[in-house]
Amino acid sequence: MPDSLTSTLTSYYDAVPYDSHPFPQSAVEHLEALAFLFGLDAPPPQTARVLELGCAAGGNLIPFAVRHPEARAVGVDLSRVQVAQGAAALDQAGLSNIELKTFNIADIDASFGEFDYIVCHGVYSWVPGPVQDAILRVCAENLAPNGVVYVSYNVYPGWKAREIVRDAMILRGGPRDSPEEKLSYVRGMLEFLEQSARADSVLKKTLEETMPIVRNAGNYYLLHEFLEPCNEPCYFKEFVARAEARGLAYLCDAEPSTMFVQNYGEKVRDPLLRECGGSQVMMEQYLDFLVNRTFRQTLLVKQGNAANIRYRLEVPRLRALEFAGLFRVDGGDALTMDTREQPCTALRDLKVTLRLPAHKAVAQALDASYPCSMSTEALLAAVVTLTGEPREAVESIVLAMLEELLILGALRIRRTPVPAASAVSALPQVLAPVRRALAGVPASQTSAVVCNQWHEPVSLSVLERSLLPLLDGAHTHETLAAFLLDEVRAERLRFLKDEQPLTDPSALHAFSQEQVAQALQSLRRKALLTA
Repeated sequence: MPDSLTSTLTSYYDAVPYDSHPFPQSAVEHLEALAFLFGLDAPPPQTARVLELGCAAGGNLIPFAVRHPEARAVGVDLSRVQVAQGAAALDQAGLSNIELKTFNIADIDASFGEFDYIVCHGVYSWVPGPVQDAILRVCAENLAPNGVVYVSYNVYPGWKAREIVRDAMILRGGPRDSPEEKLSYVRGMLEFLEQSARADSVLKKTLEETMPIVRNAGNYYLLHEFLEPCNEPCYFKEFVARAEARGLAYLCDAEPSTMFVQNYGEKVRDPLLRECGGSQVMMEQYLDFLVNRTFRQTLLVKQGNAANIRYRLEVPRLRALEFAGLFRVDGGDALTMDTREQPCTALRDLKVTLRLPAHKAVAQALDASYPCSMSTEALLAAVVTLTGEPREAVESIVLAMLEELLILGALRIRRTPVPAASAVSALPQVLAPVRRALAGVPASQTSAVVCNQWHEPVSLSVLERSLLPLLDGAHTHETLAAFLLDEVRAERLRFLKDEQPLTDPSALHAFSQEQVAQALQSLRRKALLTA
């Protein structure tokens, strides 16, 4: 890109660094599982070579390196400030299998190496056309034969209306000098539009959809999403055509539930199946219009692998996956192994109704195991135990349910078991780099976030944060409780009961043990404990 535009874009990220954190949909383990689901065998993450384009401070790449010490990770970004932040995090974590570089994507060539996975989140739409071309070139030229690419980008038609809001924000905030001044003027503009727009206008509807995002977003998001010089959405089919011109093929969406037309009802399914003639890309483009989609996360592979992609899910591949899920019966009731209908809330707040005992047994087993995953064989064994039915009577029911829940988006999948603790052990343990992650964060900072085994950012309570450095597999529950008592005596922690500080020694001792037990269960459920 021209030096002036490069300098401008770099200055935006140097002045207001993007909040660097893990994006679960881009997790390499997730990409491997999706490739397998749709007919391909991608390289194992445990020893993979991973490149992230636009890595910021490494918040999305470092956790991968933590989970897979035998893998190799490289991240590149234009912003020296963000790369320096990432380098500090690497030093603190003590990692040697990852490198972050200040580097222009357009300068990457074959000498940079070959990678099994290439991840590019939040970059493609926010750079000019020549850099978009460079991204796809790198994804094609530097990708291993069986590798997988992940690219996220803004899309039309949803961004058509949102561009009106962006243009208004730039009109008032663009000429201002500092990021803080820009954002102040932008928020004033949005308040004016929200109060003044006609109730029946497209602008009013767009503001109703956009304002909750604006109000909940941090300054970094508003600056980079709406006020950067570049924000170039495209239609999904246009992106796929550009990728195909580089020798890449569309594999799937990182949220596969959006791909399946049966999730949109018969009135949508039947006409589109007739209209699209078996073209998955055209089917999804029609669906983008239907839901006014604004954002996509696309997986690509080498064109030579396209013939092996299967969008009709195959039972042998379903059998080979690991599954995880959460199920809460509406009203707080327990699941009953009978034919009474029980509405449940699953992952992503999806609503499912369970009817058969085998369905309920699957839900109960997955929920009890979470955050651990379960193999199909383990699930079948659990269903046989819970229902008392023979395997041959429940096997087809269980497999059909797993397929249905997967299509709906109510399950998580992996190729190998998720290394999270299934129970709290006598000597609880968290990965060493995770224990060290908050070492430099002041105790006065209210937010404490780390990455779990599902590649999710999870918040920690004050108590969990206090215990985290000690969870090295060498401290008993009693030792942890004694540590909390020392923290209370040093007035770094306070235990309250009925809004009053606890001072009685016996009450403090009992309360500290209770708090340790609760905190450890919470950390297990958050997928942070590994033993």
